[in-house]
Amino acid sequence: MYLTKSLSAWGSPDFEPSLKQEIAATVDALPLQQALAFGNRVTDEPITVVIHRCTPLPETLLVKVGVFYQGIISGCNCSDDPTPTVGHTEYCELSIRIDRKTALTEIVLVNDD
Repeated sequence: MYLTKSLSAWGSPDFEPSLKQEIAATVDALPLQQALAFGNRVTDEPITVVIHRCTPLPETLLVKVGVFYQGIISGCNCSDDPTPTVGHTEYCELSIRIDRKTALTEIVLVNDD
């Protein structure tokens, strides 16, 4: 993954909105499924990204974000399956490392256990 728009916006007021938008646009590349606490499947609902911390290093930008998203408990999908399809709010924190030359981005689930 490459967060080129966010890297280009670094140091300007556009950085936060750009980062949130790019992360939300690449939701399929995020480790949200591994972070589920209440459900067993991530829904297609939009996510909300909260930026906690940005640390500029000589070669990378380190960003810690929180992500709110929806998970569900999916059943067998039978016509008489009583499993509700109401989503549950899930939350996880991600560590994002953006290479300052190439914009190559690594995203890792943060476990504070």
